[in-house]
Amino acid sequence: MQLTTRSLPIIPATLPQTTKQPSRELYFALSHEADDEARATAAHYLRRQLEAAAALPCDLPGDPRDLPHWLEQRTAKVGRQYQAYLEQRRTGGPRRYFSSKAHALHFLRGVAPTKLVDGAWLYGLLQRWDDPRFTALIQTYLEELGEGRPEKNHVVLYRKLLASQGCDDWQALDDAHFVQGAIQLALAEHAEQFLAEVIGFNLGYEQLPLHLLITAYELTELGIDPYYFTLHVTVDNADSGHATKAVQGLLAAWPQVADGAEFYRRVRAGYRLNELGASTLSVIGDFDLQREVLRIFARKAGVGRFIHSDYCRFEGRTVNQWLGEPERVGSFLAVLEKRGWIKHGHDPRESRFWQLITGEQAPMFGVFSAHEQQLIHAWIAGDWQADGKRSPHRAPFGAHRQHGRASPSPIERPADNDFDEELQLLERQVARQPTREARMRLLLPLLAPQRHHSAAGLLATRLFTGLFN
Repeated sequence: MQLTTRSLPIIPATLPQTTKQPSRELYFALSHEADDEARATAAHYLRRQLEAAAALPCDLPGDPRDLPHWLEQRTAKVGRQYQAYLEQRRTGGPRRYFSSKAHALHFLRGVAPTKLVDGAWLYGLLQRWDDPRFTALIQTYLEELGEGRPEKNHVVLYRKLLASQGCDDWQALDDAHFVQGAIQLALAEHAEQFLAEVIGFNLGYEQLPLHLLITAYELTELGIDPYYFTLHVTVDNADSGHATKAVQGLLAAWPQVADGAEFYRRVRAGYRLNELGASTLSVIGDFDLQREVLRIFARKAGVGRFIHSDYCRFEGRTVNQWLGEPERVGSFLAVLEKRGWIKHGHDPRESRFWQLITGEQAPMFGVFSAHEQQLIHAWIAGDWQADGKRSPHRAPFGAHRQHGRASPSPIERPADNDFDEELQLLERQVARQPTREARMRLLLPLLAPQRHHSAAGLLATRLFTGLFN
């Protein structure tokens, strides 16, 4: 990907956004304990999204009895496409998705709102844990939660991945990035009204996509731990994984008295919901390095305009004066380039500005996150980096992960420890319940999308899983 590094344009400090961001607003409303208003909004939101998706194509077979064959064919097609990709790479072909590590981090940040509610759409089925029709789907949800093991819980893993790469500043993404997450959280709240749609959405989401395989491959090349993505490759397999359980769950829930055709119509409608909002491929394709760098500097200007001294002037203006007008950030960077503080197309270490922001003794140490530094490095380096020169990499997130080590069981935790007081209280509350059913009811709220990745939620998931199986 060829990047323009000269003649920076003067553009607004922030990316244009629509005034109304209903998906983003609903996402954050449902990310906490949802009140009646938020739940009502969620139901209305789902109906609008179903209407929006109604005209989209659907590749599900007309007869649900053909779903196992459909799954087999789909999986084989993805496998062939991936083998073709690998052959292309073996013969010297470039990466298909990520032009640089900065590009990959842009992707990790851009899909964060979806990944941080992974599995949420199935939560509402837990209320029916004693109904065998939903066993396969509930097992899928518990596996998304790692059955209470933090090293397998999908949300825990993605949160750690974001933190390790300095990409946890995703909250201000525009509305399209929150559509999928908002849909999933809304389905979690309304399984009783949208059961067929939940099952259909799950059927679409749990299929193994080609982009998952390629993403994992290219993240590895760029020194980013792909474990979150490779875990999905294994658990979504079409033999015994979530893809097969999605089909099993649909067939098990098939109505025996009600209209089967109407049920399947709604399943197909839920399936189409997967196509709305920003997707993996659209987030990857939306990467614009220059725009991302300008976004970073515009955001920093809001704080930096008050803290610089006046002894250094550029074009007769102090740094504070430049930063006091965010719309002039592009012009300020162009002046830094003109004065030689930024040398595009060279090793960034030759740029005075880069020296100011990197290294523990740098005057601006800590101002820019690891993710922001990767973007700035790629922006300064330009063709120098494209020629194969080394770019800075942090240690991959998985470098310190202990594979195969399960979370300590309750009896291994020391007593009288403030960190474990809540867990011990939960254990006592569960032990006091007179029946299995009462224990399950007590634990259910802690398995919600907003809570399952907490310490108490992980323990509750382990206990619930033991009672369920």
